[in-house]
Amino acid sequence: MAENGEAEPTSHMDDDPSEPTRTMKRSEPLAETGDFEEPTSKRVKLDLDGANDTTEGTSFKQERQKGVTPIKPEYLIDLSRTAEPTAQADDDAAESAGKPESKLSQGQASAGRGGQKTKGGQNHARQFGSSRDAIQLCMSRARVNEFAPPSCSFGAKCKFEHDLRKYLQDGKRGDLETFEGMCPILEVKGKCTAGWRCRFAGSHSKEVEHEDGRKELVLIKKNGETVHGDADEAEGEEGIAVANLVSVGDKIQLRKKKFPTPKSEQYLKWLDQRMNDTNGGSSKAENGDDEATDRVHDNRARYREPPLKPSEKRRIYYGPETPILAPLTTQGNMPFRRLCVSLGAQVTWSEMAMSLPLLQGEKQEWALMKAHESETLPPRYTPKAIVQDYDNSKDLKFGAQIAANKPWLALKTTEVLTSLAPSLRAIDLNCGCPIDLVYRQGSGSALLDAPAKLEKILRGMNTVSGEVPITVKIRMGTKDKHPTAEKLSRRLVLGGEEAQDAGEGPAGVAAITLHGRSRQQRYTRSADWEYIAECASLVQKLKTQKAGVTDTVREPDARDLSSSTSSSGLPYFVGNGDILSHTDYNDHMATGKLDSCMIARGALIKPWIFEEIESQQYLDKSASERLGYIERFVRNGLEYWGSDEVGVGTTRRFLLEWLSFSCRYVPVGILEVLPPRFGDRPPAFRGRSELETLLSSGNYKDWIKISEMFLGPAHKDFNFQPKHKSNSYEIEAEG
Repeated sequence: MAENGEAEPTSHMDDDPSEPTRTMKRSEPLAETGDFEEPTSKRVKLDLDGANDTTEGTSFKQERQKGVTPIKPEYLIDLSRTAEPTAQADDDAAESAGKPESKLSQGQASAGRGGQKTKGGQNHARQFGSSRDAIQLCMSRARVNEFAPPSCSFGAKCKFEHDLRKYLQDGKRGDLETFEGMCPILEVKGKCTAGWRCRFAGSHSKEVEHEDGRKELVLIKKNGETVHGDADEAEGEEGIAVANLVSVGDKIQLRKKKFPTPKSEQYLKWLDQRMNDTNGGSSKAENGDDEATDRVHDNRARYREPPLKPSEKRRIYYGPETPILAPLTTQGNMPFRRLCVSLGAQVTWSEMAMSLPLLQGEKQEWALMKAHESETLPPRYTPKAIVQDYDNSKDLKFGAQIAANKPWLALKTTEVLTSLAPSLRAIDLNCGCPIDLVYRQGSGSALLDAPAKLEKILRGMNTVSGEVPITVKIRMGTKDKHPTAEKLSRRLVLGGEEAQDAGEGPAGVAAITLHGRSRQQRYTRSADWEYIAECASLVQKLKTQKAGVTDTVREPDARDLSSSTSSSGLPYFVGNGDILSHTDYNDHMATGKLDSCMIARGALIKPWIFEEIESQQYLDKSASERLGYIERFVRNGLEYWGSDEVGVGTTRRFLLEWLSFSCRYVPVGILEVLPPRFGDRPPAFRGRSELETLLSSGNYKDWIKISEMFLGPAHKDFNFQPKHKSNSYEIEAEG
């Protein structure tokens, strides 16, 4: 790496861009050192415990140190020559960044910010600066030719620049030379929607000379045709590649509280009436009278259009073929999800969206509901087992996750989502978010301590969601060593006693996802997959219990069962936590008897984990291939956020966020023992090439260098402060 802080060109790296991906099965040895040849023909039996490894004709004992990634000795670096000591990545500190020390535990505060108090709130300690042009061009001139008549409604009072040549000369930084100087948006859409503000404007503009001798700057399309007039606003925002776009008019209606939610109003009115009847005296059902039960069953007749029962909703399917990309705060953006889908992710979820901002029509929150067109296509898997009433052609990949603390909030948000965002596979209620800001409002993991309220919310969401199924994501519990997920799962599958007495049946969720940690644990310990397996086995036991209540008062109505494709009508059960390889995925699926697994940080560290699961083998990605994924993300980001100065800055910011996780990846070829473990942290090491060494650096300055390969030098006001330090040390270049 260059000492002056500038990124070295990729052509100087030792890695061969044409080098194919190395694939390694569990019975194959790791790549040898030296010239980095393909794996030899020797067979190595890899013990999952890492204790005993045997080679054909030879046996030896391999000691695996707990918490330390086993790296081949020839790749290790003597820390006495490094500039900084090695520090472990702390996801818990990253998640709690920006909160006052008094509101965090002592361990969190010391790990996160060295004991320094920060401004209260969410991420106030992290300042990214701004990415703006020195002189900002008026939007009325951004996508028109130089001699186009003025159309600014503010006229002479406008504070932005209208002189195009002055803006290009003094107000805008030079064009980027990456991607061979070709605008990524122009290549995809045929016309750049950023116009003159694009950092690749030279690729879609030219100067023409008229008959009178005047020279005019004009915009051109990909086919060389001159652009006449302003670009269409709808196309200027997203184009045809984005689904779930909500119009400005609908957002204004939401902001003014005029958007209609008749289903929610009707259900909430009935719910209030039922609560009043219950509080007014003893229930008639308790006295042996079936009138209360009949009233609940006949409630659907009160609707002009009776709501769909859970079993009548669109069928969804979870199986070994459907690894799931978890909802990822900050990094679960569309460009990253689009990358994961291209690498084999079959189900994706939006970032967690707060219900109240959605109902208030906030642009930032509704942006989380946008999906790329690749996420609206049917999953490409074919279920191995025969599934009931499931049509793969009607399925899609993208689902929305929301957080709410009150029934009315969840119901109205669900109804609005199903009305304005048609491309949704399912709507998931977040009951696992451990962040203090969410927990104190009664949302997220706070709902784990209010099971009756949670059940009421889910039942109401099912009532107003139309054909869209409802799912829920939970944690083990709120307190360490006091898990409550098993009891909660039983309630969600069969319904609480009060619901059964009233004849309401189960809540009708289509899937339950369990994260194997408590709220108190956050990310400080490994996920408890033994407990996840216990909860998963509960669903199997409930099949027997369901048969045992046949012909009794407590028998669930078949219409109230979930929209899962299982023959029992019981919801799918999905595990989540610490999956870093296909072996983790397979082991958890087998031992836990799960329907599928959800992958979060493992996908951030190596997005090709979905390819590994599909191919059932380790993939030793070369450094050039990993750099290619970064380039793909940058192209996705520029296409989504824009190719102007602001879009480039936004793309750089989220790229750096991702690099803070991807730098933790240790290439398979330099590992001493497989499989890699999520909780292990590597000692200082160098890669098999300079590029691989750079990609493995935990120093955020190196992350900025990587971003500059595609996005040019960072803006002078750009100041990236990482959420956490991950193995932060200066890695010396070879030689």
